[in-house]
Amino acid sequence: MTASYAYYPGCSLHSTGSEYDVSFRAACEKLGIEIEEIKGWICCGTSPAHCTSRLLSLALPFENLCRAEQMGMTDIVAPCAACFARLKTAIYEAREDPDVAGQISEALEKPLPKAMNVLSPLEIFCNGADISEAVTTKLSELKVVCYYGCLLTRPAKVMQFDECEYPMAMDELLRSLGITTLDWSYKTDCCGGALAMTRTDVVLKLTHDILEEARAVGANAIAVGCPLCHVNLDTRQEEVEKQYGVQYGLPVFYFTQLMALAFGVPSDKLGLKKHFVSAEGLLAGVSKG
Repeated sequence: MTASYAYYPGCSLHSTGSEYDVSFRAACEKLGIEIEEIKGWICCGTSPAHCTSRLLSLALPFENLCRAEQMGMTDIVAPCAACFARLKTAIYEAREDPDVAGQISEALEKPLPKAMNVLSPLEIFCNGADISEAVTTKLSELKVVCYYGCLLTRPAKVMQFDECEYPMAMDELLRSLGITTLDWSYKTDCCGGALAMTRTDVVLKLTHDILEEARAVGANAIAVGCPLCHVNLDTRQEEVEKQYGVQYGLPVFYFTQLMALAFGVPSDKLGLKKHFVSAEGLLAGVSKG
């Protein structure tokens, strides 16, 4: 597998979600995928921008697209689901409304790039290559539910990624590595990410529902592709357990951490110790070969 992408990490992957960054880079290295971080990238605006100003919420992503174009790149990979959504939304709205495109161009004082392709890591990893050949470590003891969250696939006309209500890209990717993934009904239910600081009661209820369903189908781990989802499901798990009088102890992995583990990258190189719910017991039985 040989390919090259402009890499937009976004704010989370340089801070709270740094383990997503290191594991994504490790997986790319093992698969021979070249990524180059966009020089001088800025925040995409996420929820605060589009709640404040439509123009700002579109101009910020396009500034990053312009900087990728200056590097001579047209394919951009954005691991954070929120960043992925904002970059895709900006492209969609500019394409659908020439007046909006003109406003963005005027705000940035530069022409907008015409042919930028924004991708999720799931797309580049599932792009027709047989990655099972890179597997050196068996993770067959894992029984994982894949949690896509509400941003990766919605709205469908904008994201154009996988099946909106029941995506399978992450499931198929992990299965190709020998990891068991389970069917469940909460793949794309919201965890309340945008309400994390303002309505903790709502977040705890939504997170409880997700964890409850994961346990009900027999999962011993959860795989995610969004830093906001990871924060809720991992760091709030103990709080949920206390409030509802339950015990889960479900480790929450970025799917790229599971990929890197399967490729033989040592667990201490993947930021697993940052997680609130320990995965040491679950991973104690993994074997090489």
